[in-house]
Amino acid sequence: MQAPSLGGVQVPRGNGKTVVRLRHGSSLNDFADKIDANPAALVTVLFHLGEMATATQSLDEDTFGTLAEELGYIIEMVSAEEEDRELLGAFDIDLDAELEAEGDDDLTARPPVVTVMGHVDHGKTKLLDAIRQTDVVAGEAGGITQHIGAYQVHTVHEGIDRAVTFIDTPGHEAFTAMRARGAQVTDIAILVVAADDGVMPQTIEALNHAQAAGVPIVVAVNKVDKEGANPDKIRQQLTEYNLVAEEYGGDTMFVDVSAKQNVGIDQLLEAVLLTADAALDLRANADKDARGVAIEANLDKGRGAVATVLVQSGTLNVGDSIVAGTAYGRVRAMFDEHGEPVLVAGPSRPVQVLGLTSVPRAGDTFIVAPDDRTARQIGEKREAAERAALLAKRRKRISLEDFTQALQQGKVETLNLVLKGDVSGAVEALEDALLKIDVGEEVELRVIHRGVGAITQNDVNLATVDSAIIIGFNVKYAERVEELADREGVDVRFYSVIYQAIDDVEAALKGMLKPEYEEVQLGSAEVREVFRSSKFGNIAGSIVRSGLIRRNTKARVTRGGKVVGDNLTIESLKRFKDDATEVREGFECGIGLGSFNDVEIGDTIETWEMREKPRA
Repeated sequence: MQAPSLGGVQVPRGNGKTVVRLRHGSSLNDFADKIDANPAALVTVLFHLGEMATATQSLDEDTFGTLAEELGYIIEMVSAEEEDRELLGAFDIDLDAELEAEGDDDLTARPPVVTVMGHVDHGKTKLLDAIRQTDVVAGEAGGITQHIGAYQVHTVHEGIDRAVTFIDTPGHEAFTAMRARGAQVTDIAILVVAADDGVMPQTIEALNHAQAAGVPIVVAVNKVDKEGANPDKIRQQLTEYNLVAEEYGGDTMFVDVSAKQNVGIDQLLEAVLLTADAALDLRANADKDARGVAIEANLDKGRGAVATVLVQSGTLNVGDSIVAGTAYGRVRAMFDEHGEPVLVAGPSRPVQVLGLTSVPRAGDTFIVAPDDRTARQIGEKREAAERAALLAKRRKRISLEDFTQALQQGKVETLNLVLKGDVSGAVEALEDALLKIDVGEEVELRVIHRGVGAITQNDVNLATVDSAIIIGFNVKYAERVEELADREGVDVRFYSVIYQAIDDVEAALKGMLKPEYEEVQLGSAEVREVFRSSKFGNIAGSIVRSGLIRRNTKARVTRGGKVVGDNLTIESLKRFKDDATEVREGFECGIGLGSFNDVEIGDTIETWEMREKPRA
């Protein structure tokens, strides 16, 4: 039904119950399509409602809500998952129907996927070294794991050769986001606790992630060879967190290990396989197109985008067309953790994939598309939807009241950042940690761009336009970019350990805060005599009782405990007939307070100054 709306514009009206489903980041054009209206008419209606927007501009949910209410519709924003499902449905890819169609005959056993978690420096990487007999620690800055890696190891269990896939999540608290992601793709979590150190904050954090993901936990009590090691204390401490050891009548397996001495490693692998067999039904259909997760991705100078993917079901073959998040491409080659070529990867197999057009984000799901064209279309549509959602999020509506309020409070300062890292997981974790920095409401932090690879000309141009600082994590400048950054005066910082970057940004944010001042009392003087002067007004003949009286400082006059003159200035200060800069406690002086003449004998003159208060 056509009915006049605000300003006499003809717009189809709803009955107040009509639901319109919109994606995050939709524009007025999208809304107009849904209700069969002219986008220009909607622009006019929105203008009359006090909101200016173009037909192609991505709008936020509040704006659509206001518009829909005016026109008699109910807006329902589609979640990212639903949106993606609808998008894949348009290409005849139905993941849910695919899972339902699988019967018991289609499923075969798959190796367990294990995540190693725990507090920083409790020996997670050393333990993985012992398990896979390689040395990762030597290549890590500050001895901290900064990337998620995935490895498959083989062990003989009950006379059968069994494979176990390990995901190595970083242990530092700044990588919470990555660790949580590690728990999402995992079947079993190994919680590493140092026997000489006990349960620490990050141990509890890791434990919470594993429990939230609903995965069984095997506890590796590491460093049992060290002096002061007390494995029984660890067992007692963890009972508080619902992890009760089998020897205490619980169902959690605890294994005492020493990664350094290579003690207890076989028992740990056995505990993992026993837990997997007892608590989980680890089966997948290998006879279909692959589905899985990108665990890590980076830009390699010679090979382009390289993604470490974990196949969760189906089989991935060289030559398959895949989409991982917004990245797409054909699998040109696959390599295992030792760098050996692989032609086929089945369920629970981690492989490095070459051939993607861009770098996917850590945690993006990947699917095999029917052909290259479909893969490209899905990737491009996802990218467009993501960009639109980001634009809608960036667009901040501000009413006149908010604007006035902001003016009264003083302008909100913003620190803009461009983040570049060697792998997407590190960039995401760094962003996550930086956005958690809280120094009050006066200063806000905005990440205007994040990416993988060297710092390029585009990054510097973006930083120039938006007055941003570039943070490079384990990366360097691309060719000829350093000169451009110097010329444009862009501040570029390089880091190899994540918490150094966090500390520096926090310090910068605190530096941007407007200084806070406090009143500091300098001294007080008692008026003993008042001298009349036609030239200087009344002069207070005084004795300094405490501190010092300094010329040109602020002063107030009190009489009987009440303030009779405030915000005055000591304009003249004399010792006998000579001018003085300051007069100390116990000395007499003559004080002139400019045009303020209401001084009486017995008054107290206090002097003070405003000093900048150091920020906590």
